[in-house]
Amino acid sequence: MDKLLSMEIFVSVVDAGSFTAASEAYDISPVMVGKHIRFLEQKLGARLLTRTTRRQSLTEIGHQYCERCRVILAEIRSAETGAEAMQATPRGVLKLNAPVSFGSQWLAPAMADFLGRYPEISLDLNLNDRVVDLVDEGYDAAVRIGVLEDSGLVARPLFPYRMRICASPDYLARKGTPHTPAELSAHQCLDFMHWNKHVRWKLRNLPGEPDTESLIPASRFRSNNGQALRMAALQGFGIVLQSEVLLNEDIAAGRLVSILEDYTPASRPVQIVYPRNRQATPKLTSFIDFMLERFGAPPQEKPPR
Repeated sequence: MDKLLSMEIFVSVVDAGSFTAASEAYDISPVMVGKHIRFLEQKLGARLLTRTTRRQSLTEIGHQYCERCRVILAEIRSAETGAEAMQATPRGVLKLNAPVSFGSQWLAPAMADFLGRYPEISLDLNLNDRVVDLVDEGYDAAVRIGVLEDSGLVARPLFPYRMRICASPDYLARKGTPHTPAELSAHQCLDFMHWNKHVRWKLRNLPGEPDTESLIPASRFRSNNGQALRMAALQGFGIVLQSEVLLNEDIAAGRLVSILEDYTPASRPVQIVYPRNRQATPKLTSFIDFMLERFGAPPQEKPPR
């Protein structure tokens, strides 16, 4: 038998004063009520009720057990009420992961608006450029840039991720400005350590031009952080290929100069992802909706040459 149901029926017998009244409340027979009481007594190894033809009363153990049943059943009702409320109102801690540049430049500022819209949600935002395991590391969702290889995730597309190629005015004055990818072989090209073989310095080429990656010499400056590469470029060490959002302010201020614009790599897909088997709680669905509202409209793509 269902122990919780038996506990509910036992409390009902105590409150109603008879098996018959409890049976009517639960739409079962008085005999079935008796079976639920005997089930509990067998589990406890003690009598809960003493009955005569005229009245029934609780044993000492039955009295104590009834009070504990009331507490347990009240806690269950409270938990159920809380779960129902969670389904209605976005609340709780939302744990997110995102790449450093996207997270610091775009996501973090937007999250202030998100938290203002949903005051009962708290946010744990972890920024790094490695691919985290959402399930093993307990993340609700993550922003992923590039082709998604994990079929165990649900992906919702955001706007494309643009790249820029830049160097400082000082560097270009000293080393000259390259006008084709082939000229990069004579330059210091800063390298991002988390790029895979499908991404590293692969620029757009004219038909018949060689693969640009074969033109890029081994970098003397490699980092797993785009900000570190940006700082090296600002100091005049070399040419940086990084996200538009990371470099745009420096370009606008003249600290960096955009070069090889016709060869800039095609935009990469950006997705908000979450585990396929993760329950769609209000805090998660509200975040997904917010991200699609804020970042879902793709900007105009620059056509290839």
